[in-house]
Amino acid sequence: MKKKIYLLVWTILIPLLAWIAYFGNHFFSGTTYSVILTIFLIGSVLAAVHHSEVIAYRLGEPFGTLLLAFAITIIEVALIISIMLGAKGLETITLARDTVFAAVMIIITGIIGICIIVGSIKYREQTFTLQGVSTALITLTTIIMFVLILPNYTISHSGGEYTKFQLLFVAIVSLGLYLGFTMMQTVRHRSYFISPENKLMNALSSEERLPAKPSKKEMYISGIFLILCLGIVVLLAKLLSKDVEHIVVWAGAPKSLVGIIIAGIVLLPEGMAAFRAARSNQIQTSLNLAFGSALASIGLSIPAIAITSVITGIRMTLGIDIKSTLLLGLSLFIITISLITGKTNMMQGLVLIAIFLLYLFITIAP
Repeated sequence: MKKKIYLLVWTILIPLLAWIAYFGNHFFSGTTYSVILTIFLIGSVLAAVHHSEVIAYRLGEPFGTLLLAFAITIIEVALIISIMLGAKGLETITLARDTVFAAVMIIITGIIGICIIVGSIKYREQTFTLQGVSTALITLTTIIMFVLILPNYTISHSGGEYTKFQLLFVAIVSLGLYLGFTMMQTVRHRSYFISPENKLMNALSSEERLPAKPSKKEMYISGIFLILCLGIVVLLAKLLSKDVEHIVVWAGAPKSLVGIIIAGIVLLPEGMAAFRAARSNQIQTSLNLAFGSALASIGLSIPAIAITSVITGIRMTLGIDIKSTLLLGLSLFIITISLITGKTNMMQGLVLIAIFLLYLFITIAP
């Protein structure tokens, strides 16, 4: 069994320096300082990916990917709520919708598309356990319809909004579906989320081929630094959000682009982890990360944001427009028929990336 170094110096140093730089914003400002903070933000995301992978390898599938999805959702919720509470009036009425919709589109078209292409280039064809993917897809599709589509067709409130009672009911149902999926993934049908290759490898002796797992001490240290990384990502993203909004307004782009940028920053750790898994011929891990993150993004984020909205009295529009509905429906249809065989190929990834690029294009140039 090979020995591997898990606690890399840069993954410890970068988040610590990022925290120092964040508190330095009280004394420094300007474009140069914003660039420095952006560099530390990216560095903290990369460090978060490393520490999450250490924990994931120690815990094994699917607990590691579930932990990362949960951590990413905490970032998303904290960021959206902090911006909503810090704004005034109706400035953020569509922020939760735009960010959650962007997260879903980035994951099911962008991240999964790139992972399929990367895996296909290197391995031509990759296999995964179909039961786990189909379970994730039916759960994700149902929650998406409840949260992003149905508000447009209720008559108690106009403009794609739920009433407070409707919002709480949908939030509870969505949370229940997510918790049910989590139970399936971790307890009742855990084997659905383990790749066929890993099942075979577990039956054989793999000690000579796989590096030694990190010790408990290394896992705990990585856990602490993962929390530090995720925390500073939230704070830096919130600090830089005004700069992002000014750039978007200056460029003449729609404000919905802010939601895409926020979702992109939040999903960067998970996207990179999924990319590296696909490159290592672990497409099952990539799909676990992607679908787990999409489900957590909408099944956990919306209930938390909904409760905050009801308590604080902040209005929240959830229903997406016809254009977004068509793109979302196409994305769900394509990914469903693409993954129905239990194998991936290059064309599936190319089609998903094409949809993702079109989504970005029509957002910038509606």
